[in-house]
Amino acid sequence: MVSAPARREQVDFAVSRGVSVRRSCALLEVSRSALRYVSRMPARDAELAAELQRIAAAHPRYGHRFAWALVLRQWRVNRKRVRRVWRALGLCATRRKRRKLRTGQPRLLTPAGPNQVWAYDFVYDTCGNNQALKCLSIVDEWTRECLAIEVDGSIDATRVIAVLERLIAKYGTPAVLRSDNGPEFIARALRMWALEKHSEIVTIAPGKPWQNGSVESFHATFRGECLDREWFAHRREAKIVIEQWRWEYNTQRPHSSLGYRTPAEVGAEARAAMTQESRHVTIASPGASLEAVSERTGLEEPINTGATLS
Repeated sequence: MVSAPARREQVDFAVSRGVSVRRSCALLEVSRSALRYVSRMPARDAELAAELQRIAAAHPRYGHRFAWALVLRQWRVNRKRVRRVWRALGLCATRRKRRKLRTGQPRLLTPAGPNQVWAYDFVYDTCGNNQALKCLSIVDEWTRECLAIEVDGSIDATRVIAVLERLIAKYGTPAVLRSDNGPEFIARALRMWALEKHSEIVTIAPGKPWQNGSVESFHATFRGECLDREWFAHRREAKIVIEQWRWEYNTQRPHSSLGYRTPAEVGAEARAAMTQESRHVTIASPGASLEAVSERTGLEEPINTGATLS
């Protein structure tokens, strides 16, 4: 089916070739009264289009859903309208190859609240002066918060313990620490320290990184939105830029599994609810989903905005 704007263009072409306006409209089934119609939609969407272009320039990896979540903080606007304008502007995010879905036994020790399971792992990069970057990322599996990204050329088990000590002083002691079988994570010093802190160390099976999916997913975002976009002249610059990105990830970037809210917002609300109700949240049984717990705790409420985009 040919759209009305396309048929009007065909009428203009026929008229330019010598056919009368009356006959062109009759052949192409276009009303003569609508022949000179000019849509008011581009003018109405001009403000939204400018905001979407700004978001796309600042965040090339974002799609229309993330852009809608950011626009929703300022105006009340329908997601379908954002998608229509986004596609009309040609602001399509780069498509990534779909990964194979893993099936089988559910992941053990699924968290049902904040500060229950922390996942950590290393990611590597290189500076412009050939200095190596080794980044220790620590993520709360429930809130999706990145609690810390320690950047240096070399990080051993003693350094890992120092970072965990700093985080425990701020957030409290986690019940479980999940990692792979790297030498820094299975060191005797780290295991003895976890025993003193009454934290359980859980390591994934060798060769199965999807069992530590939370931190692996975070590393994909970290690399795509920070490491691959930035060029670090030296290690000192890398520490500053990465810490700035971590703050933006926690406080500004919407997360799809959290109802397009920020990890810091969800974490603050969950901790406040636990403090007010004075309840003890335990580790959920294997296979418990975040959606089920969200329905029980009410963390999936819609975003309240007062302004409306005209």
